[in-house]
Amino acid sequence: MMADSSLPNVQHKPRALGNWLASAGCLLRALMHEPTGAIGVVTIVLLVVIAVCAPWLPLKDPLQLYIEHRLEAPGAAFWLGTDQVGRDILSRTIWGARASLSIGLCAVAIGLVLGTGIGLVAGYKAGSWLDETLMKAMEVLASIPLLIWAIALVGVTGTDTLHVGMLAISNETKLVLLIGVLYAPGLARLTHSLAKAESQAEYVAARVLQGASGARILFSDVLPNIISPVLIQASLLLGVTIIVEASLSFIGLGVQPPTPSWGAMLSDARALIFTNNWWVSVFPGAAVFVSVLAFNLFGDSMRTILDPRRRNAQAADVAGASL
Repeated sequence: MMADSSLPNVQHKPRALGNWLASAGCLLRALMHEPTGAIGVVTIVLLVVIAVCAPWLPLKDPLQLYIEHRLEAPGAAFWLGTDQVGRDILSRTIWGARASLSIGLCAVAIGLVLGTGIGLVAGYKAGSWLDETLMKAMEVLASIPLLIWAIALVGVTGTDTLHVGMLAISNETKLVLLIGVLYAPGLARLTHSLAKAESQAEYVAARVLQGASGARILFSDVLPNIISPVLIQASLLLGVTIIVEASLSFIGLGVQPPTPSWGAMLSDARALIFTNNWWVSVFPGAAVFVSVLAFNLFGDSMRTILDPRRRNAQAADVAGASL
């Protein structure tokens, strides 16, 4: 398997992981100088702050039923209105951010760790039985659509908490694990291509001759040189995960009622979409839209900054337009 020629160039020299981590501040400053990147970063920070601070905000109880105010339009008492059982939509939208964002972040983190680890080892051992076994397993996993896996998981485990010995696995945890594991193949293929190309560099051979262990070479030398495009892909998956969580809520896999999440709120509002009660679906839908847009702007700006060829192409386009 040859390295994907469409992938960003990577440095063919060792770069300490500590130095890469130190450059995170430079990356953030570069993002803030990109208009779209700044919008994405600021929006994501606001969403996270609101989600974290939800317990301390002066909000109504998101689980409280105000039966006498069922389907009340936005107004002074309920700023975003109420749903079909009288729950405050503003409170549920803000509290729903906690569930939706945490599911997205945790799922992508799991996929990133699994995919990067598998791809890194397989790429370094390119051509070996280990490489073939790991990448074939990733191909099999990726060959079945996520929705089919989700339906199978619901059919086998149901939508209730799964008890395995002393371990209780909630529906939210099952959703996070499912999405994270199914994100691993794509990230593994990307990491595999990059690691295979990087492992041919002269400095890797020199490190082997110096007696460095394979693990040390992988995590201290190879990984820091290929991590940028992997992180770009992971950042773009954050927005996708918000949509996936909302979609899977329609088949009962996800945050279970009455706990609020944006996907569950949209699922509850299905019967009201074509009625005059527009606020029940519009506000959680807007939250999904804004969060997905923010993560996509963030990921696209990271790709512009970290991919030299893309950055140079944009500079050439600007120069051509000015002629």
